Amino acid sequence: MKVYNTLTRTKETLVPLTPGEVRMYVCGVTVYDLSHIGHARSAIVFDVIRRYLLVKGYRVTVVKNFTDVDDRIIRRANADGVDAREISERYIAEYQADMARLGVRPADVEPKATEHVPQMVALIERLVADGFAYVVDGDVYFEVRSFPAYGKLSGKNLDELLAGARVEVDERKRDPRDFALWKSAKPGEPSWESPWGPGRPGWHIECSAMSMQYLGESFDLHGGGEDLIFPHHECEIAQSEAATRKPFVKVWVHNGFVNLGATKMSKSLGNTLTIKEFTKRHDPQAIRLWLLGTHYRNPVEFAEDRMREAARALGRLRRLCVDARMFGIEPGDRSATETAGPWRAFRDRFEAAMDDDFNTPQALGVIFELAHALHDRRDAASREPQARAEFGGGVQEMMSLSNVLGLLEQAPEMHVVSARETVPAPTDAGRVWVFPEMESALRDRIGRLLEERHEARVEKDFARADAIRAEIQTLGFVVEDIPNGIRLAPKSGAKS
Repeated sequence: MKVYNTLTRTKETLVPLTPGEVRMYVCGVTVYDLSHIGHARSAIVFDVIRRYLLVKGYRVTVVKNFTDVDDRIIRRANADGVDAREISERYIAEYQADMARLGVRPADVEPKATEHVPQMVALIERLVADGFAYVVDGDVYFEVRSFPAYGKLSGKNLDELLAGARVEVDERKRDPRDFALWKSAKPGEPSWESPWGPGRPGWHIECSAMSMQYLGESFDLHGGGEDLIFPHHECEIAQSEAATRKPFVKVWVHNGFVNLGATKMSKSLGNTLTIKEFTKRHDPQAIRLWLLGTHYRNPVEFAEDRMREAARALGRLRRLCVDARMFGIEPGDRSATETAGPWRAFRDRFEAAMDDDFNTPQALGVIFELAHALHDRRDAASREPQARAEFGGGVQEMMSLSNVLGLLEQAPEMHVVSARETVPAPTDAGRVWVFPEMESALRDRIGRLLEERHEARVEKDFARADAIRAEIQTLGFVVEDIPNGIRLAPKSGAKS
Protein backbone atom coordinates (compact mmCIF):
# COMPACT_ATOMS: atom_id res chain seq x y z
CA MET A 1 0.00 0.00 0.00
CA LYS A 2 1.42 3.36 -1.08
CA VAL A 3 0.42 6.57 0.71
CA TYR A 4 1.42 10.12 -0.27
CA ASN A 5 3.33 11.70 2.61
CA THR A 6 3.10 15.51 2.71
CA LEU A 7 6.31 15.56 4.75
CA THR A 8 8.45 13.85 2.09
CA ARG A 9 6.28 14.79 -0.93
CA THR A 10 6.43 11.22 -2.19
CA LYS A 11 4.30 8.10 -2.14
CA GLU A 12 5.68 5.75 0.49
CA THR A 13 4.97 2.15 1.35
CA LEU A 14 2.88 2.09 4.51
CA VAL A 15 4.98 0.42 7.22
CA PRO A 16 3.36 0.96 10.64
CA LEU A 17 5.54 1.54 13.68
CA THR A 18 3.92 -1.52 15.28
CA PRO A 19 3.37 -4.36 12.77
CA GLY A 20 -0.30 -4.89 12.00
CA GLU A 21 -1.45 -1.75 13.81
CA VAL A 22 -2.14 1.78 12.51
CA ARG A 23 -2.54 4.68 14.95
CA MET A 24 -4.13 7.72 13.35
CA TYR A 25 -4.96 11.24 14.54
CA VAL A 26 -7.33 13.45 12.54
CA CYS A 27 -7.82 17.13 13.29
CA GLY A 28 -11.47 17.74 14.05
CA VAL A 29 -13.56 20.91 14.04
CA THR A 30 -13.66 24.10 16.11
CA VAL A 31 -17.19 24.01 17.46
CA TYR A 32 -18.52 27.56 17.19
CA ASP A 33 -20.95 27.07 14.28
CA LEU A 34 -22.49 24.45 11.98
CA SER A 35 -20.04 22.39 9.95
CA HIS A 36 -19.90 22.75 6.17
CA ILE A 37 -19.24 20.54 3.17
CA GLY A 38 -15.49 21.18 3.43
CA HIS A 39 -15.60 19.55 6.87
CA ALA A 40 -17.68 16.73 5.39
CA ARG A 41 -15.04 16.03 2.78
CA SER A 42 -12.26 15.69 5.33
CA ALA A 43 -14.41 13.48 7.57
CA ILE A 44 -15.41 11.21 4.67
CA VAL A 45 -11.83 10.95 3.34
CA PHE A 46 -10.43 9.75 6.66
CA ASP A 47 -13.47 7.55 7.30
CA VAL A 48 -12.71 5.73 4.01
CA ILE A 49 -9.00 5.47 4.83
CA ARG A 50 -9.89 3.91 8.17
CA ARG A 51 -12.39 1.50 6.55
CA TYR A 52 -9.85 0.37 3.99
CA LEU A 53 -7.11 -0.17 6.54
CA LEU A 54 -9.53 -2.38 8.47
CA VAL A 55 -10.32 -4.33 5.29
CA LYS A 56 -6.58 -4.89 4.81
CA GLY A 57 -6.44 -6.48 8.24
CA TYR A 58 -4.86 -3.73 10.33
CA ARG A 59 -5.88 -2.92 13.88
CA VAL A 60 -6.77 0.75 13.60
CA THR A 61 -7.08 3.34 16.37
CA VAL A 62 -8.49 6.72 15.33
CA VAL A 63 -8.47 9.84 17.49
CA LYS A 64 -10.36 12.95 16.29
CA ASN A 65 -10.53 16.00 18.52
CA PHE A 66 -12.96 18.81 19.20
CA THR A 67 -11.49 22.28 19.69
CA ASP A 68 -13.96 23.55 22.29
CA VAL A 69 -12.05 26.62 23.53
CA ASP A 70 -11.16 29.28 20.96
CA ASP A 71 -11.51 33.02 20.28
CA ARG A 72 -14.46 32.37 17.92
CA ILE A 73 -16.30 30.26 20.48
CA ILE A 74 -15.78 32.97 23.11
CA ARG A 75 -17.02 35.71 20.75
CA ARG A 76 -20.09 33.65 19.85
CA ALA A 77 -20.85 32.96 23.53
CA ASN A 78 -20.48 36.62 24.48
CA ALA A 79 -22.69 37.69 21.58
CA ASP A 80 -25.36 35.17 22.59
CA GLY A 81 -25.01 35.95 26.31
CA VAL A 82 -24.29 32.32 27.24
CA ASP A 83 -21.41 30.29 28.63
CA ALA A 84 -18.76 29.19 26.10
CA ARG A 85 -19.37 25.58 27.09
CA GLU A 86 -23.02 25.88 26.00
CA ILE A 87 -21.89 26.99 22.53
CA SER A 88 -19.32 24.21 22.17
CA GLU A 89 -21.65 21.45 23.38
CA ARG A 90 -24.39 22.65 21.03
CA TYR A 91 -22.16 22.41 17.98
CA ILE A 92 -20.50 19.16 19.03
CA ALA A 93 -23.99 17.62 19.03
CA GLU A 94 -24.70 19.18 15.62
CA TYR A 95 -21.44 17.81 14.21
CA GLN A 96 -22.14 14.31 15.50
CA ALA A 97 -25.60 14.41 13.93
CA ASP A 98 -24.04 15.56 10.63
CA MET A 99 -21.56 12.68 10.69
CA ALA A 100 -24.32 10.15 11.40
CA ARG A 101 -26.26 11.42 8.37
CA LEU A 102 -23.17 11.09 6.18
CA GLY A 103 -22.37 7.58 7.43
CA VAL A 104 -19.07 8.64 9.02
CA ARG A 105 -18.23 6.33 11.89
CA PRO A 106 -17.26 7.93 15.21
CA ALA A 107 -13.56 7.91 16.06
CA ASP A 108 -12.36 5.51 18.75
CA VAL A 109 -11.59 8.52 20.92
CA GLU A 110 -13.06 12.01 20.42
CA PRO A 111 -11.29 14.16 23.01
CA LYS A 112 -12.24 17.74 23.87
CA ALA A 113 -9.51 20.31 24.41
CA THR A 114 -11.06 21.57 27.65
CA GLU A 115 -10.81 18.11 29.19
CA HIS A 116 -7.05 17.85 28.52
CA VAL A 117 -5.67 21.14 29.81
CA PRO A 118 -3.46 19.41 32.46
CA GLN A 119 -1.74 17.41 29.70
CA MET A 120 -1.18 20.63 27.72
CA VAL A 121 0.26 22.42 30.75
CA ALA A 122 2.64 19.51 31.38
CA LEU A 123 3.82 19.57 27.76
CA ILE A 124 4.38 23.34 27.87
CA GLU A 125 6.35 22.95 31.11
CA ARG A 126 8.70 20.51 29.34
CA LEU A 127 9.24 23.01 26.52
CA VAL A 128 9.97 25.87 28.92
CA ALA A 129 12.36 23.74 31.00
CA ASP A 130 14.28 22.64 27.90
CA GLY A 131 14.65 26.16 26.51
CA PHE A 132 12.24 25.86 23.58
CA ALA A 133 9.64 28.21 25.08
CA TYR A 134 9.63 31.38 27.17
CA VAL A 135 7.19 33.24 29.42
CA VAL A 136 6.11 36.87 28.97
CA ASP A 137 3.52 38.45 31.30
CA GLY A 138 1.67 35.18 31.84
CA ASP A 139 1.81 34.18 28.16
CA VAL A 140 4.06 31.37 26.91
CA TYR A 141 5.56 31.34 23.41
CA PHE A 142 7.40 28.67 21.43
CA GLU A 143 10.72 30.04 20.16
CA VAL A 144 10.79 29.02 16.51
CA ARG A 145 14.54 29.68 16.11
CA SER A 146 15.22 27.01 18.73
CA PHE A 147 13.85 24.36 16.36
CA PRO A 148 15.90 24.55 13.13
CA ALA A 149 13.67 22.01 11.32
CA TYR A 150 10.68 24.38 11.51
CA GLY A 151 9.15 24.56 8.02
CA LYS A 152 9.97 21.00 6.94
CA LEU A 153 6.29 20.06 6.44
CA SER A 154 5.16 23.17 4.59
CA GLY A 155 8.43 23.79 2.75
CA LYS A 156 8.66 27.32 4.18
CA ASN A 157 11.96 28.63 5.49
CA LEU A 158 12.40 30.95 8.44
CA ASP A 159 13.41 33.95 6.31
CA GLU A 160 10.27 33.60 4.18
CA LEU A 161 8.16 33.49 7.30
CA LEU A 162 9.76 36.64 8.64
CA ALA A 163 9.15 38.47 5.36
CA GLY A 164 5.67 37.05 4.78
CA ALA A 165 4.42 37.77 8.32
CA ARG A 166 1.64 35.15 8.40
CA VAL A 167 2.09 35.49 12.15
CA GLU A 168 0.65 37.57 14.96
CA VAL A 169 2.33 40.91 15.60
CA ASP A 170 3.33 41.13 19.26
CA GLU A 171 6.26 43.28 20.38
CA ARG A 172 6.73 41.14 23.48
CA LYS A 173 7.86 38.19 21.38
CA ARG A 174 11.54 37.53 20.87
CA ASP A 175 10.72 36.89 17.21
CA PRO A 176 7.55 37.66 15.20
CA ARG A 177 7.43 34.00 14.09
CA ASP A 178 7.08 32.64 17.63
CA PHE A 179 3.64 31.18 18.38
CA ALA A 180 1.52 31.06 21.54
CA LEU A 181 1.42 27.93 23.69
CA TRP A 182 -0.48 29.55 26.57
CA LYS A 183 -2.57 32.75 26.66
CA SER A 184 -3.05 34.66 29.90
CA ALA A 185 -6.62 35.15 31.09
CA LYS A 186 -8.66 38.11 29.86
CA PRO A 187 -11.98 39.38 31.26
CA GLY A 188 -14.98 37.42 30.00
CA GLU A 189 -12.94 34.40 28.89
CA PRO A 190 -12.78 30.88 30.37
CA SER A 191 -9.48 30.15 32.10
CA TRP A 192 -7.52 27.42 33.89
CA GLU A 193 -4.77 27.56 36.47
CA SER A 194 -1.16 27.10 35.37
CA PRO A 195 2.39 27.79 36.64
CA TRP A 196 2.25 31.05 34.65
CA GLY A 197 -1.08 32.21 36.08
CA PRO A 198 -4.67 31.70 34.89
CA GLY A 199 -5.17 31.40 31.17
CA ARG A 200 -6.02 29.01 28.35
CA PRO A 201 -4.04 26.92 25.85
CA GLY A 202 -3.08 28.07 22.38
CA TRP A 203 -4.60 26.24 19.43
CA HIS A 204 -1.57 24.23 18.31
CA ILE A 205 -0.63 22.69 21.67
CA GLU A 206 -3.94 20.88 22.10
CA CYS A 207 -3.41 18.41 19.24
CA SER A 208 0.11 17.53 20.35
CA ALA A 209 -1.05 16.87 23.91
CA MET A 210 -4.14 14.87 22.98
CA SER A 211 -2.47 12.77 20.28
CA MET A 212 0.35 11.85 22.66
CA GLN A 213 -2.17 11.02 25.38
CA TYR A 214 -3.95 8.40 23.26
CA LEU A 215 -1.46 7.34 20.57
CA GLY A 216 1.98 7.82 22.15
CA GLU A 217 4.81 10.24 21.43
CA SER A 218 5.23 8.83 17.90
CA PHE A 219 2.42 7.42 15.74
CA ASP A 220 1.70 6.39 12.17
CA LEU A 221 -0.63 8.80 10.42
CA HIS A 222 -1.86 12.35 11.00
CA GLY A 223 -4.62 13.76 8.81
CA GLY A 224 -6.49 16.96 8.11
CA GLY A 225 -7.35 19.50 5.44
CA GLU A 226 -4.52 21.07 3.46
CA ASP A 227 -5.26 24.44 5.10
CA LEU A 228 -3.84 22.95 8.32
CA ILE A 229 -0.38 22.24 6.89
CA PHE A 230 0.73 25.72 7.91
CA PRO A 231 0.78 26.91 10.56
CA HIS A 232 -1.10 24.30 12.61
CA HIS A 233 0.62 21.06 11.64
CA GLU A 234 4.00 22.77 11.27
CA CYS A 235 3.69 24.02 14.85
CA GLU A 236 2.54 20.61 16.08
CA ILE A 237 5.72 19.04 14.71
CA ALA A 238 7.96 21.68 16.26
CA GLN A 239 6.52 21.58 19.78
CA SER A 240 6.12 17.78 19.82
CA GLU A 241 9.57 16.88 18.52
CA ALA A 242 11.24 19.57 20.65
CA ALA A 243 9.63 18.05 23.75
CA THR A 244 10.23 14.36 22.99
CA ARG A 245 13.33 14.39 20.73
CA LYS A 246 11.47 11.78 18.65
CA PRO A 247 9.81 11.87 15.21
CA PHE A 248 6.22 12.94 15.88
CA VAL A 249 4.33 11.42 12.92
CA LYS A 250 5.48 8.99 10.25
CA VAL A 251 3.00 9.90 7.47
CA TRP A 252 1.11 13.18 7.02
CA VAL A 253 -2.05 13.00 4.88
CA HIS A 254 -3.96 16.10 3.74
CA ASN A 255 -7.16 16.43 1.72
CA GLY A 256 -7.88 19.20 -0.78
CA PHE A 257 -10.49 21.94 -0.53
CA VAL A 258 -14.11 22.02 -1.64
CA ASN A 259 -14.47 25.04 -3.92
CA LEU A 260 -17.43 27.14 -4.96
CA GLY A 261 -16.37 28.25 -8.41
CA ALA A 262 -12.74 29.31 -8.08
CA THR A 263 -13.06 30.13 -4.37
CA LYS A 264 -12.29 27.89 -1.40
CA MET A 265 -15.30 27.25 0.82
CA SER A 266 -14.77 28.67 4.31
CA LYS A 267 -16.72 30.23 7.15
CA SER A 268 -14.49 33.30 7.09
CA LEU A 269 -15.47 33.99 3.46
CA GLY A 270 -19.16 33.45 4.22
CA ASN A 271 -19.64 31.04 1.29
CA THR A 272 -20.33 27.78 3.08
CA LEU A 273 -22.89 25.07 2.42
CA THR A 274 -23.73 23.58 5.81
CA ILE A 275 -23.93 19.80 6.08
CA LYS A 276 -27.25 20.11 7.91
CA GLU A 277 -28.95 21.96 5.04
CA PHE A 278 -27.10 20.13 2.27
CA THR A 279 -28.25 16.73 3.49
CA LYS A 280 -31.84 17.98 3.41
CA ARG A 281 -31.48 18.83 -0.28
CA HIS A 282 -29.42 15.82 -1.34
CA ASP A 283 -29.15 12.14 -0.48
CA PRO A 284 -26.19 11.82 1.94
CA GLN A 285 -25.00 8.73 0.06
CA ALA A 286 -24.94 10.74 -3.17
CA ILE A 287 -22.88 13.40 -1.36
CA ARG A 288 -20.34 10.72 -0.41
CA LEU A 289 -20.26 9.45 -3.99
CA TRP A 290 -19.72 12.97 -5.37
CA LEU A 291 -16.88 13.73 -2.95
CA LEU A 292 -15.15 10.38 -3.48
CA GLY A 293 -15.30 10.86 -7.25
CA THR A 294 -12.29 13.20 -6.94
CA HIS A 295 -8.95 12.05 -5.52
CA TYR A 296 -8.69 13.22 -1.92
CA ARG A 297 -5.57 15.33 -2.56
CA ASN A 298 -7.20 17.34 -5.35
CA PRO A 299 -9.70 20.17 -4.97
CA VAL A 300 -13.32 19.33 -5.72
CA GLU A 301 -15.69 21.89 -7.17
CA PHE A 302 -19.32 22.00 -6.11
CA ALA A 303 -22.04 22.19 -8.74
CA GLU A 304 -25.68 21.10 -8.55
CA ASP A 305 -25.46 19.17 -11.83
CA ARG A 306 -22.63 17.06 -10.38
CA MET A 307 -24.78 16.22 -7.40
CA ARG A 308 -27.58 15.13 -9.75
CA GLU A 309 -25.11 12.94 -11.67
CA ALA A 310 -23.99 11.36 -8.41
CA ALA A 311 -27.61 10.70 -7.39
CA ARG A 312 -28.34 9.03 -10.73
CA ALA A 313 -25.19 6.90 -10.51
CA LEU A 314 -26.12 5.83 -6.98
CA GLY A 315 -29.60 4.95 -8.24
CA ARG A 316 -28.10 2.52 -10.77
CA LEU A 317 -26.31 0.66 -7.98
CA ARG A 318 -29.40 0.61 -5.78
CA ARG A 319 -31.60 -0.75 -8.56
CA LEU A 320 -29.27 -3.72 -8.99
CA CYS A 321 -29.60 -4.43 -5.25
CA VAL A 322 -33.37 -4.32 -5.61
CA ASP A 323 -33.26 -6.65 -8.62
CA ALA A 324 -31.30 -9.18 -6.57
CA ARG A 325 -33.99 -9.04 -3.89
CA MET A 326 -36.68 -9.53 -6.50
CA PHE A 327 -34.87 -12.71 -7.54
CA GLY A 328 -35.02 -13.88 -3.93
CA ILE A 329 -31.40 -12.99 -3.05
CA GLU A 330 -31.06 -10.93 0.12
CA PRO A 331 -27.91 -8.93 1.01
CA GLY A 332 -25.59 -11.14 3.05
CA ASP A 333 -27.11 -14.33 1.63
CA ARG A 334 -24.39 -17.01 1.92
CA SER A 335 -25.37 -18.63 -1.37
CA ALA A 336 -24.80 -15.29 -3.11
CA THR A 337 -21.41 -14.89 -1.48
CA GLU A 338 -20.38 -18.38 -2.57
CA THR A 339 -21.16 -17.56 -6.21
CA ALA A 340 -19.11 -14.35 -6.24
CA GLY A 341 -16.08 -16.18 -7.68
CA PRO A 342 -16.51 -15.00 -11.30
CA TRP A 343 -16.46 -11.41 -10.05
CA ARG A 344 -13.30 -11.59 -7.92
CA ALA A 345 -11.19 -9.86 -10.59
CA PHE A 346 -13.12 -6.68 -9.84
CA ARG A 347 -12.05 -6.88 -6.19
CA ASP A 348 -8.41 -7.26 -7.22
CA ARG A 349 -8.65 -4.13 -9.37
CA PHE A 350 -10.52 -2.25 -6.63
CA GLU A 351 -7.79 -3.05 -4.10
CA ALA A 352 -5.07 -2.09 -6.58
CA ALA A 353 -6.70 1.34 -6.89
CA MET A 354 -7.07 1.78 -3.15
CA ASP A 355 -3.52 0.54 -2.53
CA ASP A 356 -2.33 3.42 -4.72
CA ASP A 357 -2.82 6.28 -2.23
CA PHE A 358 -6.52 5.53 -1.65
CA ASN A 359 -7.52 6.29 -5.26
CA THR A 360 -11.29 6.38 -4.78
CA PRO A 361 -12.10 7.67 -8.32
CA GLN A 362 -10.47 4.57 -9.82
CA ALA A 363 -12.07 2.34 -7.18
CA LEU A 364 -15.50 3.78 -8.04
CA GLY A 365 -14.74 3.19 -11.71
CA VAL A 366 -14.25 -0.51 -10.93
CA ILE A 367 -17.55 -0.63 -9.03
CA PHE A 368 -19.44 0.91 -11.95
CA GLU A 369 -17.77 -1.45 -14.43
CA LEU A 370 -19.01 -4.30 -12.26
CA ALA A 371 -22.47 -2.71 -12.17
CA HIS A 372 -22.48 -2.47 -15.98
CA ALA A 373 -21.56 -6.16 -16.28
CA LEU A 374 -24.33 -7.05 -13.81
CA HIS A 375 -26.83 -4.98 -15.75
CA ASP A 376 -26.03 -7.02 -18.86
CA ARG A 377 -26.62 -10.27 -16.91
CA ARG A 378 -29.84 -9.17 -15.26
CA ASP A 379 -32.36 -10.35 -17.86
CA ALA A 380 -30.74 -13.79 -18.06
CA ALA A 381 -30.82 -13.94 -14.27
CA SER A 382 -34.58 -13.50 -14.33
CA ARG A 383 -34.93 -16.73 -16.35
CA GLU A 384 -32.05 -19.08 -15.48
CA PRO A 385 -31.22 -20.40 -11.97
CA GLN A 386 -27.45 -20.54 -12.60
CA ALA A 387 -27.40 -17.03 -14.06
CA ARG A 388 -29.50 -15.89 -11.11
CA ALA A 389 -26.97 -17.30 -8.63
CA GLU A 390 -24.06 -15.64 -10.44
CA PHE A 391 -25.98 -12.36 -10.61
CA GLY A 392 -26.62 -12.52 -6.87
CA GLY A 393 -22.94 -13.18 -6.20
CA GLY A 394 -21.98 -10.21 -8.35
CA VAL A 395 -24.39 -7.91 -6.53
CA GLN A 396 -23.01 -9.14 -3.22
CA GLU A 397 -19.48 -8.31 -4.41
CA MET A 398 -20.62 -4.88 -5.64
CA MET A 399 -22.16 -4.14 -2.25
CA SER A 400 -19.07 -5.39 -0.39
CA LEU A 401 -16.76 -3.12 -2.38
CA SER A 402 -19.17 -0.19 -2.04
CA ASN A 403 -19.27 -0.69 1.73
CA VAL A 404 -15.53 0.02 1.88
CA LEU A 405 -16.39 3.52 0.61
CA GLY A 406 -19.35 3.81 2.98
CA LEU A 407 -21.90 3.23 0.19
CA LEU A 408 -24.84 0.79 0.01
CA GLU A 409 -24.51 -0.07 3.69
CA GLN A 410 -28.28 -0.19 3.97
CA ALA A 411 -30.37 -2.07 1.45
CA PRO A 412 -32.52 0.37 -0.54
CA GLU A 413 -36.25 0.39 0.10
CA MET A 414 -37.95 -1.67 -2.60
CA HIS A 415 -41.22 0.03 -3.48
CA VAL A 416 -43.13 -2.37 -5.73
CA VAL A 417 -46.05 -0.75 -7.49
CA SER A 418 -48.38 -1.39 -10.37
CA ALA A 419 -48.19 1.11 -13.19
CA ARG A 420 -51.73 2.16 -12.22
CA GLU A 421 -51.02 2.64 -8.50
CA THR A 422 -50.11 5.77 -6.62
CA VAL A 423 -46.33 6.19 -6.41
CA PRO A 424 -45.28 8.12 -3.27
CA ALA A 425 -42.91 11.00 -3.93
CA PRO A 426 -39.29 9.88 -3.25
CA THR A 427 -38.74 11.89 -0.09
CA ASP A 428 -36.77 9.10 1.60
CA ALA A 429 -33.18 8.50 0.53
CA GLY A 430 -32.76 5.09 -1.01
CA ARG A 431 -36.27 4.43 -2.34
CA VAL A 432 -36.25 2.55 -5.64
CA TRP A 433 -39.40 2.11 -7.69
CA VAL A 434 -40.05 -1.31 -9.16
CA PHE A 435 -42.67 -1.84 -11.86
CA PRO A 436 -42.80 -5.62 -12.24
CA GLU A 437 -45.03 -5.54 -15.35
CA MET A 438 -42.53 -3.44 -17.33
CA GLU A 439 -39.48 -4.81 -19.09
CA SER A 440 -36.30 -3.94 -17.20
CA ALA A 441 -34.86 -1.19 -19.42
CA LEU A 442 -38.13 0.76 -19.45
CA ARG A 443 -38.57 0.22 -15.72
CA ASP A 444 -35.12 1.68 -15.04
CA ARG A 445 -35.71 4.64 -17.29
CA ILE A 446 -39.11 5.50 -15.80
CA GLY A 447 -37.75 5.17 -12.25
CA ARG A 448 -34.77 7.38 -13.05
CA LEU A 449 -36.95 10.04 -14.66
CA LEU A 450 -39.31 10.07 -11.67
CA GLU A 451 -36.34 10.57 -9.36
CA GLU A 452 -35.00 13.42 -11.51
CA ARG A 453 -38.43 15.04 -11.65
CA HIS A 454 -38.71 14.92 -7.87
CA GLU A 455 -35.25 16.52 -7.53
CA ALA A 456 -36.31 19.29 -9.92
CA ARG A 457 -39.50 19.96 -7.95
CA VAL A 458 -37.58 20.08 -4.65
CA GLU A 459 -35.23 22.64 -6.24
CA LYS A 460 -38.31 24.54 -7.60
CA ASP A 461 -37.08 24.04 -11.17
CA PHE A 462 -40.60 23.54 -12.49
CA ALA A 463 -39.63 24.02 -16.15
CA ARG A 464 -37.27 21.03 -15.87
CA ALA A 465 -39.92 19.03 -14.00
CA ASP A 466 -42.44 19.70 -16.79
CA ALA A 467 -39.89 18.68 -19.43
CA ILE A 468 -39.30 15.38 -17.62
CA ARG A 469 -43.06 14.79 -17.37
CA ALA A 470 -43.26 15.29 -21.14
CA GLU A 471 -40.40 12.83 -21.68
CA ILE A 472 -42.21 10.20 -19.58
CA GLN A 473 -45.30 10.81 -21.72
CA THR A 474 -43.33 9.94 -24.86
CA LEU A 475 -42.64 6.56 -23.23
CA GLY A 476 -46.36 5.88 -22.97
CA PHE A 477 -47.15 6.99 -19.40
CA VAL A 478 -48.96 9.92 -17.85
CA VAL A 479 -47.72 11.46 -14.58
CA GLU A 480 -50.36 13.06 -12.36
CA ASP A 481 -49.49 14.92 -9.15
CA ILE A 482 -51.84 14.10 -6.27
CA PRO A 483 -51.79 15.09 -2.57
CA ASN A 484 -49.94 12.01 -1.28
CA GLY A 485 -47.57 11.46 -4.16
CA ILE A 486 -47.95 10.91 -7.89
CA ARG A 487 -49.96 8.58 -10.07
CA LEU A 488 -48.28 6.89 -13.03
CA ALA A 489 -50.72 5.47 -15.57
CA PRO A 490 -50.43 4.20 -19.16
CA LYS A 491 -51.60 6.61 -21.80
CA SER A 492 -54.83 5.66 -23.43
CA GLY A 493 -54.11 2.90 -25.90
CA ALA A 494 -50.60 2.23 -24.54
CA LYS A 495 -49.50 -1.15 -23.23
CA SER A 496 -48.62 -1.20 -19.48
